[in-house]
Amino acid sequence: MSEYIKQLIAQGENQRLDFKFEISDSRKIARSLVAFANTDGGKLLVGVKDNGVIAGVRSDEEYHMVEAAAQLFCRPEVVFHTKEWNVGGKKVLEVIVPKTKAEKHKAPDKNDVFKVFVRVHDQNLLADPLLLGVWKRQRSAAPVRVSLAETEMWLLQFLETNESISLSMFMQEAMVSKQKASLILVNFVLLGIIDMQMSEKGTKFVLKEPNYQAFFEEEKGAQFVHLYKGVKK
Repeated sequence: MSEYIKQLIAQGENQRLDFKFEISDSRKIARSLVAFANTDGGKLLVGVKDNGVIAGVRSDEEYHMVEAAAQLFCRPEVVFHTKEWNVGGKKVLEVIVPKTKAEKHKAPDKNDVFKVFVRVHDQNLLADPLLLGVWKRQRSAAPVRVSLAETEMWLLQFLETNESISLSMFMQEAMVSKQKASLILVNFVLLGIIDMQMSEKGTKFVLKEPNYQAFFEEEKGAQFVHLYKGVKK
């Protein structure tokens, strides 16, 4: 059975897998729990160093630290379950976190302010405000209505010839307000026309559907092209 853990470790840390040599800070581990729950779910291997070396869990206190993190420093509480594995005489604690199907979870940031975290590759990042906007619209299940006016067309044509764009660049280059730029980006993300890519350096938007014209239907007598489409959950 220890081969299972060895195979996991061989994958390296990724979007759904994190290694922890030890747990000494419940607040910090809470960020990993909520990031997994808010994204795709994941597994935390306690007793494993960042380089994949198995050090082993030193005491049962590790489990209690995870439990405290989930109950005290995750809002709402993150549900998890654990398995213990013996690998070469060393105990590894596997913490399994399912993806949440309800309200997104928050954990304390470095200033002890509760924020939403997500898992991006092998990192726990603060959720971009626009991602929060996308989630909010998804929960409402409201249809998306987009007018292909000058600003919308400018954005799509820009992304046809450029790799990506940020919110601030969109505002500056298209000379639009933050509110309008945010609304357009959120709508296009919901429709699957553009994709949101987050990293430590910030959030960028890329063209996901090059044949975006197929998403739109022209109405007779309308000044602009409109789209009415239910939001995908």
